[in-house]
Amino acid sequence: MISYIKGTIKVKEEGFVIVVTSDIGYKIFTIERDVAGLNAGDMAEFFTYHYVREDDARLYGFAARQDQQMFEMLFSVTGIGPKSAMGILNMATVDSIKSAIAKSDISLLTKVSGVGKKTAERVILELSSKMKIFGEVTRETEGLSDALEALMSLGYSRAHAFGALEKVPDDIVDPAEKVRLALKNLGKKK
Repeated sequence: MISYIKGTIKVKEEGFVIVVTSDIGYKIFTIERDVAGLNAGDMAEFFTYHYVREDDARLYGFAARQDQQMFEMLFSVTGIGPKSAMGILNMATVDSIKSAIAKSDISLLTKVSGVGKKTAERVILELSSKMKIFGEVTRETEGLSDALEALMSLGYSRAHAFGALEKVPDDIVDPAEKVRLALKNLGKKK
């Protein structure tokens, strides 16, 4: 199994990159925020999940180990394939997913194409006891997920919204204040 790759990005396209290491190119399916700031020629490293079936083999890559762990947990749920698991991680951070599971809130999960109400309920049921691996949901992480969702509802892409929120000081926990400061950051880019 291939569980980690570090190399130079040869190709970057929507949904995947090709990373060259030791003169071998690996096609790695990624989430948008992990490659948003990367270009061909940049060094990158990914924690990977090697998906193998009788007629298919793919690598799914994540910049953060906790994203890889969440992918594996989501993928373990009946009815969630790798495409749906990637869709959920493209839609929300691990903290947002943890928060949704802790609150039994299916609305975040059902935003992903192919994930209906019953599948979202199954995710919550099967993963609620396993979320301890990621730690407790804190007021700070809950505020971040609420602020991220608010910015996305205003029409910002997940990657832009997340990037703007990363620039907000950590001591700001109120979601409304996070959104206000993130909007200032987003306004400076224009």
